[in-house]
Amino acid sequence: MAVVGLFWITEDAVYLGAEPVGTASGVRLTEDGVEALGIDHGTYWSWSEVRRIDVLDVPVRSAGRRLVSMALGSLLVAVTGDGEFPPAYTVRVETAEDAVEVSVMSAVVGGIYQPVEYELSRTLLDRLADGRATVGDLSAWRRDHAADGTPPREEREALLRKWADGWLSTSG
Repeated sequence: MAVVGLFWITEDAVYLGAEPVGTASGVRLTEDGVEALGIDHGTYWSWSEVRRIDVLDVPVRSAGRRLVSMALGSLLVAVTGDGEFPPAYTVRVETAEDAVEVSVMSAVVGGIYQPVEYELSRTLLDRLADGRATVGDLSAWRRDHAADGTPPREEREALLRKWADGWLSTSG
């Protein structure tokens, strides 16, 4: 498994947010389309049906603010003994007929994304929805790097730029 931006990539699947376990909700991206998973879901759309995939309420902070948030969270757990799940965010899948919102768990350590990875992930989602990118690019990378875990930040950003076809390669 590897986390690159908003994507949790396994040898078998690509998810937005963390891979759901049990009855937890989630969103799986395949070569053929998008699937909403979980007890209240179970909907599937082919890529030709998908007009847009949006993410809402994603915790995004600069590297410094992310570090402080994570440190304060760890301190709170140490003092109170109460641990929390990573923060959830919402994935909104829009088609010509409908829009479905699915809650997913954040996949990054500490649950907070950095701005560049977040923006590149949104660009990639736009390109997946309009057919200018494919899930196969993410899956192929994972197959080629099966023994590796999550790459360092610079490599994650480079991968997202590549998958998004270099559209933001001069900014960020």
